[in-house]
Amino acid sequence: MRKSIMRRWVVNNLSIIVAILVTLIVVLSNLVYAYVYNGIQQVLKGRSDELTIMFADYSDTTPAQFYVQARNYVENFPDKSSMEVSVINAYGNAVLTSTGFAPDNSQPKPDYDQACRSSEGFGTWTGTLTSGEKVMAVTRVLHDQDGGEIGAIRYVVSMDKADKQILTLILVLVSCGLLVIGFVVVSSAFFLRSIVRPIRQVGASARRIAQGDFNVRIEKKSNDELGYLCDSINEMAAELGTAEKMKNDFISSVSHELRTPLTAIKGWAETLQSGGVTDGMMERGMSVIIRESERLSGLVEELLDFSRMQSGRMTLMMDKLDILAELGEAVYMFSERASAEHKQLLYEEPEMLPPVLGDINRLRQVFVNIIDNALKYTEEGGTIQVQVKLLGNNIVVTISDNGCGIPAEHLPKVKQKFYKANQTVRGSGIGLALADEIIALHSGTLTIESQENVGTVVTITLPALPAAILENSPEGGAL
Repeated sequence: MRKSIMRRWVVNNLSIIVAILVTLIVVLSNLVYAYVYNGIQQVLKGRSDELTIMFADYSDTTPAQFYVQARNYVENFPDKSSMEVSVINAYGNAVLTSTGFAPDNSQPKPDYDQACRSSEGFGTWTGTLTSGEKVMAVTRVLHDQDGGEIGAIRYVVSMDKADKQILTLILVLVSCGLLVIGFVVVSSAFFLRSIVRPIRQVGASARRIAQGDFNVRIEKKSNDELGYLCDSINEMAAELGTAEKMKNDFISSVSHELRTPLTAIKGWAETLQSGGVTDGMMERGMSVIIRESERLSGLVEELLDFSRMQSGRMTLMMDKLDILAELGEAVYMFSERASAEHKQLLYEEPEMLPPVLGDINRLRQVFVNIIDNALKYTEEGGTIQVQVKLLGNNIVVTISDNGCGIPAEHLPKVKQKFYKANQTVRGSGIGLALADEIIALHSGTLTIESQENVGTVVTITLPALPAAILENSPEGGAL
């Protein structure tokens, strides 16, 4: 759980959401507080502004006359139930109040002091009385025509009801915030569970694949990114399963390829060691041992070349060479074998072709591999034809046969490593992959066209050396 997606979401996303909601609640609470308090203050100020109109004709009255008029104002004040109105004399003492009780001059009156200092004669204060009640007070001081103070009217409103209303609104905001958080948590929990569960299934399946179970498949339940991930892992498992089967087939094939010559070598060696063999048998046995040893050496060399290709360590010794000579030698190598197997190996050699830049041993290896494959997959009485021609700036070598051909479903994969379309024929399954890599390193192409029960055509295209390079290069020298 410490490292789970759910915990990361709680720590990161939920904490941010809570912080935003708390900030919004605090801001909205302050706005509500300011709005309510400012509204009450404006009402009280509006009441105090009435005094400037009511007492406009009495600016030259005495304090006694002011008291009479103020008393009349207080007694007829319409909002006695919602606020308290007090009359303050010129000495700063409350002499009359709308409550009907004797004024309490021990209560603080900062608003009165502010009004006395103000040029407008207005002051306001919000605070707590000695009784603990929170109030808002507004005082309007009235002056005579000489600027002397004749008295003041003070309005006081209890803020307990307003504070309760504000608290109620804040509680509503907090409740809404908690509902939002709860909704986010619940909806996110369902959403995260819909992600976490498939991810756990993917993880479990990936572990099984890592342990070698390539038949495992993940059920796709959606067409989103998780669905695509399931498809990718299923495809990966299928590819790994195919690769594993190809690898096992390759090991089996190579083991068989190695065992056959080793068995022949061991058998003839034991026969020769036992003594009593004729000269003809001796010559035949040594011939078999030499031939099978060469076959083993070729197979091991092919495996080493494949290893170099896989690790990117295959290097070419590039030189100017006659492609006709190398191709002709490869054909000659298989002429006797073709005759022994009652197959025709035809080679149409043109008079002259421009040289190519290549590795003589590697290109010969490619030609040998392709012709060997053509002979292996051609039945007795069949024909293998080798042609070479100049096409534009490229030399095109075509090796065709009328053998068993390659099924259409296998054709796209025959150049893959370890792949063998026909498991009944000897071979390691890496020859074509190696040949394709060698031709690619020569900036050429190797293509295969085949039709089952009709035959196969392998086309090798190599760039010919331009005439300008030939003129500037030493005769027979490396380029």
